Amino acid sequence: MSSKAHPLSAPCAYSIGRRLSLLLAIQTVIGLGVLLAFIYGATTMLFTAKHEEELRSYTAVLVDVVREADAKGGEAEVKAKLAWLAERRPGTFVQMNHADGSELYRDKSPTFDMATSVSRAMPFSVDTGNGTLQGTLTLDCSQDAKTARRMAVLLIAAVLAGAAMVGWGTFWRVRSSLRPLIDLAAQTKAIDARHLGQRLSLAEPVEELQPLIDQFNGLMQRVERTYVQLEGFNADVAHELRTPLANLIGHTEVALSRERSVGELEDTLHSNLEELHRMAAIVNDMLFLAQADRGVKARRGAAVSLAQLVQQVVEFHEAPMEERGLSVAIEGDTALSVDEPLIKRALSNLLGNAIRYADPGSTLSVRIAREAGDSVRLWVENTGPTIEPEHLPRLFDRFFRADASRGEADKPHHGLGLSIVAAIARMHDGFPAAESVGGTTRVGFSLHAA
Repeated sequence: MSSKAHPLSAPCAYSIGRRLSLLLAIQTVIGLGVLLAFIYGATTMLFTAKHEEELRSYTAVLVDVVREADAKGGEAEVKAKLAWLAERRPGTFVQMNHADGSELYRDKSPTFDMATSVSRAMPFSVDTGNGTLQGTLTLDCSQDAKTARRMAVLLIAAVLAGAAMVGWGTFWRVRSSLRPLIDLAAQTKAIDARHLGQRLSLAEPVEELQPLIDQFNGLMQRVERTYVQLEGFNADVAHELRTPLANLIGHTEVALSRERSVGELEDTLHSNLEELHRMAAIVNDMLFLAQADRGVKARRGAAVSLAQLVQQVVEFHEAPMEERGLSVAIEGDTALSVDEPLIKRALSNLLGNAIRYADPGSTLSVRIAREAGDSVRLWVENTGPTIEPEHLPRLFDRFFRADASRGEADKPHHGLGLSIVAAIARMHDGFPAAESVGGTTRVGFSLHAA
């Protein structure tokens, strides 16, 4: 049964220390190799120059000796003189021939094996009274060649030793330098859902790692905040759904406790239907917010008058406004390309919120104003209880209510209206805003032109 790698398995990791060590070792081999090869080449050139100089100087001596010996005693004196020199100059081999190629002199017992030894030869000629003699001087270079070979081995060993030392030293240094990363990895491993407040830190700050630590800590701060919000959101959802579910169960149990008339059962069904509508509204709002959180953008159409959209929303809220004796004043107007259903929904939530908390008999103001650039700001203003400053930053959070600071509402609401306003603003590349000072509260949002 053949084994296959899992498609999601991570590729084999490599060691930064080993890779750097190998790369620097290779660079050391190349660098030292080139340098020591140059040194070896220069040394061999010095040996060659030394041999050439020895051959030239000795051939000059041989020329003078042969001429002098020939002048004194002829060929016999030349042979005797060359034999005498051979005894006193080991490591050389001399051969003399007549002009016709016949041999005049040859060292009988050279001090080195010319077949296996490393040697260099230099020809020379001597003019004598009996004609020109042709000679060859051979120099034994075996000792210098052996020295050069030993030097080559020594240089190769130096290159390898240097590469090994550089590689080991680099690996050790990299491992020591990466110790902060290992510490950070251990700290990261210790972070889980129970320790989201833990942050990365180093006893000795590292300039190259500090931006990464700061970014990670910022990410963890956002994750912690989101996690806390999610936990609160789940608890709020459970709380909001628990009440209508409890009402449904209670009404149904009461209806089933004894026989009921048709009218009583209809009343129970109507009551249950109201609770079901409330649950459906909560679920639909939650689904809408989930889509907005995924980055869904508004579908913009042709430019429309925002004042006309406000007027349509005001007409929809005429009944609750009449109950509280409220009126609406619309100030300003501008044409903008927006998603009309979404803008109407946001304005409806803002008006509903203002109607709920406005002083009876007061006037609501809806202001539309152009801002710097292509932004437009919409405000819904009402007079009523002032929102405490500590509540303003959370006004657009899901399921948040500031009823204690603004009085009890006549009708229950599930606390997602302003969160939907904030989501619609973001879908139009804008943002929500709220102010509450001296009994006047303004809640609105900005829109950015497409």
